[in-house]
Amino acid sequence: MTAMAPARTAPDLSFLLDHTSHVLRSQMSAALAEIGLTARMHCVLVHALEEERTQIQLAELGDMDKTTMVVTVDALEKAGLAERRPSSKDRRARIIAVTEKGAQVAEESQKIVDAVHDQALGSLPQQEREVLVRAMQRLADGHLATPSESRQPVRRARQRG
Repeated sequence: MTAMAPARTAPDLSFLLDHTSHVLRSQMSAALAEIGLTARMHCVLVHALEEERTQIQLAELGDMDKTTMVVTVDALEKAGLAERRPSSKDRRARIIAVTEKGAQVAEESQKIVDAVHDQALGSLPQQEREVLVRAMQRLADGHLATPSESRQPVRRARQRG
């Protein structure tokens, strides 16, 4: 007995978004590794340079749990790129301050991130790039802005071999 798969009535948007996101992250990871950074380290440096932020605030911006954030900041400190300091606004709070060396590395890493994005978009004709970015922004700001509540954790889709 052969089971018949249901006919697909729409493109597999979940696969397309997940696959392209995974490939883009892997390209980003490889490019940032050239200067000894991870994407998380880049994220923390850039957001900590924007304004005085606590470790918790930076973790929220980077969608990191506490343990991952601690490990990331520890690595930044070890590399001399950032340090934990008391906040100038609230003596009870500690912020992540970017060192001078860290600011230089953040500038370099931002150029790398921009180049990876430009390379991905550069594979499309100019008109399609603009449409894709506008559509993705509209989804991120609208219908796909907030994850749904679920009793079961959402797991990453299995990658094709």
